[in-house]
Amino acid sequence: VGTLPGGCDSAGNCFCRPEFAGPRCEQCSPGHHSYPHCYACSCDSRGSVDNNCSPAGQCRCHMNFAGHTCNQCALGFYGYPSCTPCQCSQEGSLHGTCDQDTGQCSCRPKVTGLRCDSCVPGAYGFPH
Repeated sequence: VGTLPGGCDSAGNCFCRPEFAGPRCEQCSPGHHSYPHCYACSCDSRGSVDNNCSPAGQCRCHMNFAGHTCNQCALGFYGYPSCTPCQCSQEGSLHGTCDQDTGQCSCRPKVTGLRCDSCVPGAYGFPH
């Protein structure tokens, strides 16, 4: 499947097309996936550790990135491609994740602010 014209040498090692590897071109080369097709990984360079991926095409993402090609923020981060930590207030937010576009945390009743760290008008004594 992945051999070049000229086939193999006398020892049985084949000459592989660039996307194939192994003595008989029986696997994908680094940066490719889904043998016998061997598609390019296409990892997003901003979010991926490198351009290598799993046999199914999953790229290795930095901790604040997610997605098949590392092209979105992981939970707990927002603002792709910077993927900044949410930093939601433990006392004022419902959970530690935020809106992945704006960074707005989900606030408890009578709590407000991007990080849910202050009282709504008319209330006082945060976090109580």
